[in-house]
Amino acid sequence: MSPLAPSSSQRHKQLRSNCQRARQGARAVTSSCVATANAPVRARVQEPQSSYTAAHAKERLGGEANLPDTVSYAERELALATGRIKYLEQGSGAPVVILHHSWGSPGWLPFHERLAESHRVIAPDLPGWGGSERPAWAREPRDIAILVGRLLEGVDLDEVKLVGLGFGGYVAAELATMNPSRLGALTLVGAAGLKPDEGEIADQMMLSHRAYIEESFRDHDTYVRFLGDEEPPEEVRELWDFSREMTARVSWKPYMFNRRLAPLLPDIKLPTLLIWGEQDAIVPLVCARQFEAGIPGAKLEVVAGAGHVVEIEEPERTADLIAGFPG
Repeated sequence: MSPLAPSSSQRHKQLRSNCQRARQGARAVTSSCVATANAPVRARVQEPQSSYTAAHAKERLGGEANLPDTVSYAERELALATGRIKYLEQGSGAPVVILHHSWGSPGWLPFHERLAESHRVIAPDLPGWGGSERPAWAREPRDIAILVGRLLEGVDLDEVKLVGLGFGGYVAAELATMNPSRLGALTLVGAAGLKPDEGEIADQMMLSHRAYIEESFRDHDTYVRFLGDEEPPEEVRELWDFSREMTARVSWKPYMFNRRLAPLLPDIKLPTLLIWGEQDAIVPLVCARQFEAGIPGAKLEVVAGAGHVVEIEEPERTADLIAGFPG
């Protein structure tokens, strides 16, 4: 675990904030800047809302922190005809858009901060998760990918390094096969989307929230260092429940894969990086090999000893791989 991570109490505070945004996202559209077919898409910008201190992280976990004492990011909002999309943003340079896991965004991580040293990093709440409004019509990850494409257009991003984590990788792969016009590179980190040739993708619907997320880490001790050994607060469990409901809505049958995705992978022309934890217990490593075989020129990096949440366990390594790709 990186010494740069915020403490479990700070992480729970960020998750509570996400839960409040999730409640707002479930409400009807009330924004006056909703885009229509005849009006340009506009983003409403809010001031930075959250920060944590590297000094606190050092006290909690030990080691030397190489972040500034205060890490902050802007909370922004894009209003589309299909609903509001909330996102976090920090940094400048080539754009990196990061799509989160099925359990929702845990907030601004050391992984994001590392990338923001050299890139403009945008981390949206996927439509239906966190503070983004729920598209009641969506029935599969491909529908979410359509809306991510509209986000890229609405924020006017080009040559995007699109990064998908777990379920977010599933969405990113779908977008890359459908509409790669605004993409410059693709990175899939422990991505779902393909039916494993061996084994299966862990079914979160069969586990408690905590058990599933703990299984995403390489071991119990790493989970405890990130989220603590106490039972997550009610607000955090509510966020996870909200996320699980949306996950079930779009990926229940078949669970976390699309038989129509694999035949489309050979037409992906983007430089593609695959990052997988050696000990990923959620999406088996065989899926990485299948993506590698399906996408021309794809490069696979297996992170030794890491679990499914590589970006949390090895934030610097993961961020540096993405920042340096393609070379």
